[in-house]
Amino acid sequence: MIWIAGGLLVFFLYLIYDLNSVLWQKKMLHGFFFLGNILLAGMTVFQVLEAVSRVRLCACFWIFAVLSGVFLLLLIDALFFALPFESTYLEVGQKPCVCDFGMYALCRHPGVLWFFLFYLCLGIALYPSKLIYAGMFYSILNLGYVMFQDRWTFPQSFADYENYKRTTPFLIPNPRSIRRAFETRRSKQSK
Repeated sequence: MIWIAGGLLVFFLYLIYDLNSVLWQKKMLHGFFFLGNILLAGMTVFQVLEAVSRVRLCACFWIFAVLSGVFLLLLIDALFFALPFESTYLEVGQKPCVCDFGMYALCRHPGVLWFFLFYLCLGIALYPSKLIYAGMFYSILNLGYVMFQDRWTFPQSFADYENYKRTTPFLIPNPRSIRRAFETRRSKQSK
């Protein structure tokens, strides 16, 4: 059950990162987001290595393993490449503009979707490991975390977040947001 304590610690580190970005703006605490990511990645790798020896390498394993890889790439893209990296993760005390194009036109928190689907597919691929339970636990914590961000952190961090909330769905994309995501992704790529 170390994955429960580890998951709670990861999201506590994320919470401190958010509180710091709004309230304290201490450079030392700004690295807590990356520390949380490293801890989460380490716990996931450990659980994968623990489970891989018991897995049957059948078609189901390969399908879900590939899908989990796709969703992991989408998650990494959502967190580190779809956003302007410096103003999102490195600058302290700045009020950047909302990223409302491409993946962030799809919904306000696309990383939550990719995070959940990554752990779901990885858990199915490695079933009967405990990773599926850990992944769902992490996903519930992640949902709570982005609800906090959406209501408290981001309205204080972005000058135009209230308008973004009116124009972009919270978590579940709709036909309009899907169309806008594809249109703005293409227009950004052509620049």
